[in-house]
Amino acid sequence: MDQLAPHHVPVYETSDQRHDLWDRCEDRGQPVIAIRDARRGFIVRYDLQHLNVELRQESVQNLRDRTREWRAYPPKTDPVSETEGVGGEAGPVSGDLHADTEDDARQLASRLSSIVFDRRNWI
Repeated sequence: MDQLAPHHVPVYETSDQRHDLWDRCEDRGQPVIAIRDARRGFIVRYDLQHLNVELRQESVQNLRDRTREWRAYPPKTDPVSETEGVGGEAGPVSGDLHADTEDDARQLASRLSSIVFDRRNWI
């Protein structure tokens, strides 16, 4: 799989749904890319922990850069803050990136999936 289409990104709300999704991805040997429907917005989640791999440092930076390019810089945020700049946490093993709408979350997840699914980006 090279990249998820926005309408194929799974959305979950409960911890049971999350566990089922992670189990399916682990069984398939795939990273998780999913959206959590949170109380105040949506969270794009990627995770490679169940595969015992992580993203190369340059791939993490690419993921952060793409996130910043795609979204407008949030007003009243610290321009030096990595967390505020990408709208959440983006690390080598997992990340949680925030979006205001489900459509925005689906678009972001789709864009990031090309980095996360590319095994050349793993160590």
